[in-house]
Amino acid sequence: MTATDVRDMRRTVSDLHAELVRNNLVAWTAGNVSGRVPGEDLFVIKPSGVGYDELTPETMVVCDLDGNLVEGAHSPSSDTAAHAYVYRNMPEVGGVVHTHSTYATAWAARGEAVPCVLTAMADEFGGEIPVGPFALIGDDSIGQGIVETLKGHRSPAVLMRSHGVFTIGKDPKAAVKAAVMCEDVARTVHVARQLGEPLTIARADIDRLHDRYQNVYGQRSPR
Repeated sequence: MTATDVRDMRRTVSDLHAELVRNNLVAWTAGNVSGRVPGEDLFVIKPSGVGYDELTPETMVVCDLDGNLVEGAHSPSSDTAAHAYVYRNMPEVGGVVHTHSTYATAWAARGEAVPCVLTAMADEFGGEIPVGPFALIGDDSIGQGIVETLKGHRSPAVLMRSHGVFTIGKDPKAAVKAAVMCEDVARTVHVARQLGEPLTIARADIDRLHDRYQNVYGQRSPR
């Protein structure tokens, strides 16, 4: 275990939990962020049942990819098995986030995917935000549903039926961004449906928007 990498990831994951609160994605102690430790079969995750204002880098816990506690004074999140399953089966994933954000979870309660009717959705999700199967907390069933739904899908977010949102990313920050964007578009599409049926975007246009956002938009490192 590289102590510096673990320490850095503890701080990153701790700091990112504040973004869940700032963006109104969580209530009380629900929700969590995790991050894979670079080059190690380890990840850092929020401790179970600890309030957001009590979180520090030192309260974060380190687990192996089977979800076993490796380092930390607290019990890991109750969603640890789901996070671990994602990391084991999607090696490209460096961060996982779980929330019960209001609008996105309302879609999950209906078992309905959020249709891609906004350019912001095409940009970030490359299509609809899909629905995953219902699964109980306690083992890796939720993780299996996440992986089955997102493998081969461009969306970094899945609405687990009757539960809430899980997002993935190349690192924890990307996963948090996906969670923020998921709630934002879920809210907008919900409001649009109160006024009438939202207009669809052609698949070819979705593809072009997604490619531009992922490969052209923003600042690029000089070559």
